[in-house]
Amino acid sequence: MAAPPAAAILELDPSHSRAGRVIEDIVRLEKRIFPKHESLARSLHDELKRRNSGLIYASSGADGEEVVGYAMYTCNTSLCATITKLAVKENWRRQGHGEALLAAAVERCRRRRVQRLCLHVDPTRTAAVALYRKAGFQVDTTVEGYYAPQRDAYRMYMDL
Repeated sequence: MAAPPAAAILELDPSHSRAGRVIEDIVRLEKRIFPKHESLARSLHDELKRRNSGLIYASSGADGEEVVGYAMYTCNTSLCATITKLAVKENWRRQGHGEALLAAAVERCRRRRVQRLCLHVDPTRTAAVALYRKAGFQVDTTVEGYYAPQRDAYRMYMDL
């Protein structure tokens, strides 16, 4: 079986004619990948209206029609930004797309002169934790019950 084509990293432009389709694809991915209480599927449109939020996505196919992954970030202040979501479709994982999306989000925060980038991740998601560590994130602390009772999160950070 041939390897899938490389994905392009794009920033969502809400005024673009394909923006609605991209958002619909991301909502479907949110519903498939994350438990209901962690999903932004119901609030994605509101999140995107925030002035300090950004969304980048990886698009594939000859016409760039398939959304294979996405990352959302919020620049809370000039001191700190947060990666709020990073997800890649299952059949596109372990091909560098998550790493490319994370690097693009980090670069956009650097351009805004953010000093620290933070995120939360479930410690049992070992591939995600490894990705963040590889990119230079460090565990700050474990937040008990962050996702649900008996389901903690690492709070990780990277100084820019």
